[in-house]
Amino acid sequence: MSSEKFSDAEHQPPPYEKGIAPGYVVPMTVGSENDDRYNFSAVDTESVQRRLKQRHVQMIAIAGTFGTGLFLGSGSAISGAGPLGALISYILMGTVAYATLCSVGEMTTLAPISGTFPHFAARWVDPAFGFAVGWNYFYAQAITIPVEITASQILISFWDDSHAHAVGYTLVVTVCVSLINILGVRYFGESEFFFSCIKLLLITGMIIAGLVIDLGGGPTHDRLGFRYWNNPGAVNRAGLVSNVATDRFLAIISTFVGAAFSFQGVELVAIAASETENPRRNIAKAVRRVFWRICIFYILGILISGMLVPYDDQQLLNGGGTAAASPYVIAIQRAGIRVLPSIINAAIFSSAFSAGNSFLFCSSRILYGLALRGQAPKIFTYTTKQGLPIVAVVVCSLFGFLSFMNLSNGAQQVFNWFVNLSTIAGFFTWAAINLTYIRFWRGHRVQGIDRTKLAYWNKLQPGLAIYGFFWTSLFILINGYRVFFPSQWNVSTFLTAYINVPIFFALFLGYKIFYRTKFWRAHEMDFWRGIPTLEETDVPELPPRNIQEKIFNAVF
Repeated sequence: MSSEKFSDAEHQPPPYEKGIAPGYVVPMTVGSENDDRYNFSAVDTESVQRRLKQRHVQMIAIAGTFGTGLFLGSGSAISGAGPLGALISYILMGTVAYATLCSVGEMTTLAPISGTFPHFAARWVDPAFGFAVGWNYFYAQAITIPVEITASQILISFWDDSHAHAVGYTLVVTVCVSLINILGVRYFGESEFFFSCIKLLLITGMIIAGLVIDLGGGPTHDRLGFRYWNNPGAVNRAGLVSNVATDRFLAIISTFVGAAFSFQGVELVAIAASETENPRRNIAKAVRRVFWRICIFYILGILISGMLVPYDDQQLLNGGGTAAASPYVIAIQRAGIRVLPSIINAAIFSSAFSAGNSFLFCSSRILYGLALRGQAPKIFTYTTKQGLPIVAVVVCSLFGFLSFMNLSNGAQQVFNWFVNLSTIAGFFTWAAINLTYIRFWRGHRVQGIDRTKLAYWNKLQPGLAIYGFFWTSLFILINGYRVFFPSQWNVSTFLTAYINVPIFFALFLGYKIFYRTKFWRAHEMDFWRGIPTLEETDVPELPPRNIQEKIFNAVF
């Protein structure tokens, strides 16, 4: 396809989306006529540059969003629903996350461009839907930045619990996370590669250590086995109804939000597509491997941790957000191993820092993609000569300073709302991705396009997308179920659980009414214009020449 730049609205191609004028791309005249930083090609719509290498993308896909949700959230899930209840919750969330990633992965290998799934939603469902998806995802990622920064500061309190020092620690972490992103995608890729290696070593080491302790290999030689599944039991109670079976079922439901937070951000690899070398090949490889990532690191991890401590353990309930709340650390300490808890806390700290780094990257690229297509202020299309959307990055960095709210007793409740709001907004994102894929699949079928020619396709589609859409829609409806019990009613909890529903539909309907957009019909969908060809993005893969390259390709 041609990479010609359109200098004015008159010479632009027809709009990508119904009801958008002068077109669905920002014209060159946004800035000065001689200012290339505002320009982008109709092909790939890029001012950003492809600087993420194969090893960066694979490690980001495997461990880019491993944060406190995985390492500490498992303890909360076990205390809330018991080991079996937590396992069921993580398996369900894992299958939904996998279905969602398969959907966005297939669409991204067709169109590895800026804007990713909000653009796909606008292009293949309705422009108003894309607008709502984009802004919903942006704020979900942006408010997660201070959540992970705060988690980092709390983890530091494992060694220094001085409240006076907490302000300084929070400031340092916020500045460092911002600086890595401001330096550019190359530094982001290298930092995430380094942190992902630490996270993989941590979770692998914790699983092995947990298994050894469970089998009696620790200094005390106490064999745990499934002791705690029998006493106090495999499934905890929610304490809401007298019927035991129903109450246990409600306890499992109560862990859905926490489990979902552990998987939040699995779509990061798609967002990075426009800045990835050989995006189609690398994204296809990453998506194919994510199934084993979920099975090994999430499912096996929660199974082992559920065997180490009982769900009613007081240390599990009162860990304070540090490594002391991790089932692995509790078991390690009780097995008589002294040094590991501090090492684990340090590694979990790096995970929280890395997750904040990733969410800042995500939010800035989504904001940049919205601006490219006229759905956010045009100033956010501004990029440096190195292809960094600097304005979007700086604005998203400011969200990190919201972490100071957690240092004030009066603002802690508001901050806790952020945690829940970001996860519920994530459900909307997953539902939107799967709905968009269903339309994408339908468009290909009606137009007679062979999906199997894509760099990645899944033979279980559209079943996976339907499965993902069903469960995420159900999660949105039931996530705040506790407030409907008379003894549990709380206005703030109700708003936190359901405020995303009117916000999302207000964004959708407001844009739709203002621009009078229409839903795309399957035969009208455009799968060609503005999308780079395979030859424009990927180079042929060379076969490995030696044993080192064979190992590299196997690992990355």
